[in-house]
Amino acid sequence: MTARTVFMGSPALVVPILESVARESDLVAVVTQPDRPAGRGRRPTPPAVKRAAEALGFEVVQPHDVRDGTFESWLRDLAVDLAVVAAYGRILPQGVLDAPAGGCLNVHFSLLPRWRGAAPIQRAILAGDATTGVSIMRMDAGLDTGPVLDRAEVEIGEHETAGELGARLAALGAERIGEILRRHPDLPAPVPQDDGAATYAPRIDAREGWLRFTEPAAAVVRRVRAMTPWPGAYAVADGKRFKLAGAAVLEDAADRASAPGTIVGPMADRLAVVAGDGRIVGFSSVQPEGRKAISAAACWAGYGRRLAGRRFEGPPPEEDGANG
Repeated sequence: MTARTVFMGSPALVVPILESVARESDLVAVVTQPDRPAGRGRRPTPPAVKRAAEALGFEVVQPHDVRDGTFESWLRDLAVDLAVVAAYGRILPQGVLDAPAGGCLNVHFSLLPRWRGAAPIQRAILAGDATTGVSIMRMDAGLDTGPVLDRAEVEIGEHETAGELGARLAALGAERIGEILRRHPDLPAPVPQDDGAATYAPRIDAREGWLRFTEPAAAVVRRVRAMTPWPGAYAVADGKRFKLAGAAVLEDAADRASAPGTIVGPMADRLAVVAGDGRIVGFSSVQPEGRKAISAAACWAGYGRRLAGRRFEGPPPEEDGANG
């Protein structure tokens, strides 16, 4: 029997999951966050899920407060079998979780109970995890604590950024929730999580993008990957802030005489910087403050004289403390 559903989500990342729910169920409404001011003009900008849902012809609801009882009553009146939730961005009260006849299913981008919370993709990369995945869980009142109906594991690519990994996990999540919806009402038996094995993935603070070259090279590279595309990875040299991307450890290079953060020149088409363990991190893309991103070769051609031998410094005092 085809499930009658509502979808709840907000960012572009989860649009593939919305599309899967629309294909594999009787989707009657889409819930997303309110429009927010954005851009230079601070004009109200709709969430990506709203734009996608309207393009597909679905009713879109944007409650300002899911706890005031009005939203719960609306959801109960819809008489849906299931709500599918993916990166909605709000904590749902128990009354809302209980409103659909079959409860709420959450598509979470980690192998629960590892990385419960708002930023599982970035935290997995920062920690150097070799694998991650997607978990489909039945939501309860806790933070990603509900029993798991389905999970699928993937390897994390050596150079994969948070944006790239997120796109892969979203596609996988769309596939897995689609399979579950096709099985309705014969859903997989939920398996309780092992709370003792839980780790947590707090929301990313923009200050976590600051690089500290006193860290080992591998840790610097992981931070760049985890902070791409947002908030980006930054350091200061010659009084200017630079956004650095495309990081890799240059395996055949080392400099244990220079201080961490020293810019030692172009190597292998990358801007080469000494890390805390004496190994070299190379960056393929450099964006000087107030300018567009350029290749490492172009950066060296334009800034080489000023940067050679100088050091990339970490965050200024007012922005320190987020990832220390």
